[in-house]
Amino acid sequence: MKDCLFCKIAAGEIPSNKLYEDDQILVFHDIDPQAPVHFLVIPKEHIDSAACLTEENAPLIGHVYATIARLAKGLGVDESGYRVVTNVGEDGGQSVKHLHFHVLAKRSLAWPPG
Repeated sequence: MKDCLFCKIAAGEIPSNKLYEDDQILVFHDIDPQAPVHFLVIPKEHIDSAACLTEENAPLIGHVYATIARLAKGLGVDESGYRVVTNVGEDGGQSVKHLHFHVLAKRSLAWPPG
């Protein structure tokens, strides 16, 4: 999608502070971190939100979560804990209409959020 911020980042048209990249996903540090560790995981394929996922996307989502687990271990937050958040729609707090996962760690993340 040509107007999508995250598609442009995935294509390398807009720079990002990359943490990991492969042929399916890009992981980069959030530009407005809400925790000492805060990175985003985006699929390179444009998917509007989690509401648009189908069973066909299961391998991609499995890859996303396996990568998050590997990165969390590498960053030393696998044992202390981390939160993975996917916002859907305006009321859910989604500001970029491209499926993405926020990973936050290294601070207490009380529940409920907000």
